[in-house]
Amino acid sequence: MSHFVASPMPKAKVTERFLTGQLLIAMPSMSDPRFERSVIYMCAHTEAGALGLVVNRLAERMQFAELIEQLGIPAGPGVNDIMVHLGGPVEQGRGFVLHSADYVRDNTLAVTGDVALTASVDVLAAIADGRGPRRSLLALGYAGWGPGQLESEITDNGWLHAPADEDLLFNASVDHKWHQAIRKIGLDVSMLSSTAGHA
Repeated sequence: MSHFVASPMPKAKVTERFLTGQLLIAMPSMSDPRFERSVIYMCAHTEAGALGLVVNRLAERMQFAELIEQLGIPAGPGVNDIMVHLGGPVEQGRGFVLHSADYVRDNTLAVTGDVALTASVDVLAAIADGRGPRRSLLALGYAGWGPGQLESEITDNGWLHAPADEDLLFNASVDHKWHQAIRKIGLDVSMLSSTAGHA
């Protein structure tokens, strides 16, 4: 059964060379099938490591209504329209809600001024009965990197990065997010190769 508990975030001073609050975009040559054509929102990136959520892959075997039923949360109207994403290969039994910053609780991490992350059952209950954040994305699991690992993968041309925006995070069709993210940095997918660098 999925559960919502805070995961340890990399803790250290964030500087401009880190990608917290940005999108990580898999290069077409990405060899890891878990991240092929993935778009990852970076929730934390410091010298201690990085943590992000894949925002363009759905969890095939879990529906929101089923999840809240397992957690004993009453279902309000519209719960059948809420999708559950596969946030990454690490700890897929752990849940996260990426959301607009209008919803803040004691255990909410403000990623940027516009986007926050909450990993508690309370946010699910609020979403289920219509008291939740204006925009949200529910994900099971996360993508994580140790110290220096993500930087090495970027240097090896595994990833591009781009500024994030709410429409791409929360509104865009899952099937089109990768192409939209690539277009945000003004690149033509057909021109990309394994020799391209990061934006």
